[in-house]
Amino acid sequence: MTLKSYLFLLLCISIVSCTTDIDDEIRPATTLELSEFIYRGLNYWSLYKSEVPALANDRFSSEQEKLDFLRGFDSPEETFDALIAPIDRFSILRSDYVELENALAGVRKSTGMRFSILEDPNNSSNRFGVVRYVINNSPAAAAGVSRGMLFTAVDGINLTASSDLNAIFGQDTFTINLASFDGSTITPTGEAIVLNNVELTINPVHTTSIIETPTKKIGYLHYTGFTNEFDPELNAAFSTFKAEGVDEFILDLRYNGGGSVETANDLCTMITGQFEGQEFITQQYNTDRNPDNQFVRRFNDQIGSGAAINSLNLSQLIVLTTSNTASSSELVLSGLAPYITITQIGTNTRGKFEGSFLLYDAPEPNFSRSMANPNHRYVMLPLTLRAVNANGLTNYFDGFTPDIALEEDPFNLGSLGDTSDPFIETAVNVALGRQVTPTKAMTHFDAVLESDQSDLLYQRMIVNDN
Repeated sequence: MTLKSYLFLLLCISIVSCTTDIDDEIRPATTLELSEFIYRGLNYWSLYKSEVPALANDRFSSEQEKLDFLRGFDSPEETFDALIAPIDRFSILRSDYVELENALAGVRKSTGMRFSILEDPNNSSNRFGVVRYVINNSPAAAAGVSRGMLFTAVDGINLTASSDLNAIFGQDTFTINLASFDGSTITPTGEAIVLNNVELTINPVHTTSIIETPTKKIGYLHYTGFTNEFDPELNAAFSTFKAEGVDEFILDLRYNGGGSVETANDLCTMITGQFEGQEFITQQYNTDRNPDNQFVRRFNDQIGSGAAINSLNLSQLIVLTTSNTASSSELVLSGLAPYITITQIGTNTRGKFEGSFLLYDAPEPNFSRSMANPNHRYVMLPLTLRAVNANGLTNYFDGFTPDIALEEDPFNLGSLGDTSDPFIETAVNVALGRQVTPTKAMTHFDAVLESDQSDLLYQRMIVNDN
């Protein structure tokens, strides 16, 4: 054997040996190990710990008794469900933290078409879809999908009460079959659009415009999610609003289910700016964690990157809402209410005042990613805090009630950013001090499915700096 061959053989043996060592160290976590992690995390941080008897600090007389209890569950998901309070509507457990981390960074698998599936007003067995908006630079945008488009079938098959909607829209590729509405009947047009689900990085600063009138400049922002990676883009938009000297502002949160608390804090400072250092919200935790961890967030003058916030110094704001307005979107309403006049137009918001942060299988109190157990990727996003505004407002389970009630008409949505949208038309009239007579939708529609429901962070309020 030559020296070169001998050295090559030694290298191969070394590689195999190292690989074997790594495989020996990394083994799949058992259900019991995962259940122990879930119990530890919820026992320490769950906002509603006091509502779950099994999480009480004196529930078990010994560690063995607790382990015997946890052995009674067949899966981590079963353990998690058993330890979540009935009042808790939003805590989640996921088996792959990378997927959840990507979602937090604005990365989603999507066609870019945001839509609602509704019941046909003429036939309760049939369903139809309406496009609420289209994500910029997405497959749907490239394919020509636009706000207000209707469709009654997918892949040539009519949507009905028995359709498996999640499976249909979860396909990598599908075709929507378009329809039109003549004032009484929804009719297929014969047109079709092919859509592909791809990984998108979504900029939530969707639409900005300045609506000029003889007496005022009115800024408009359609904002779709509180994603702190895009805070510079949000701040840049406000730089433009500031440079243009807007007098009034319309914040469109109709399809914004929440996101980063810090971004909500920064957005409120962008709208105002005259309250630096004053209380935005207080984060309250369970009784074991308060008062040591109670944290007051204040209006500040910088975004996370350190750049100065561009502020408009407004004393009044118009906010557009629907039942899809949730979490950090509601935090804007709550956090600003003690300081400025807010006119809310639309329907009741969701009613979510609780926040969360990621809990990895790591030592308390931080349960941090850097110290996570390498044997699995499970992660929890449980409710860990409630937001309380400067006036003590919290627990708004029923959401915020609009000052001007207005329902979206799926057959008359108009365009985002201008007064062809009835919501924006109403908001402009409010900004100009005109008397407002809201137009009522022909029929009330409850959504059978909202496309955002498949989003991992649907209606979440996230704390990034716990």
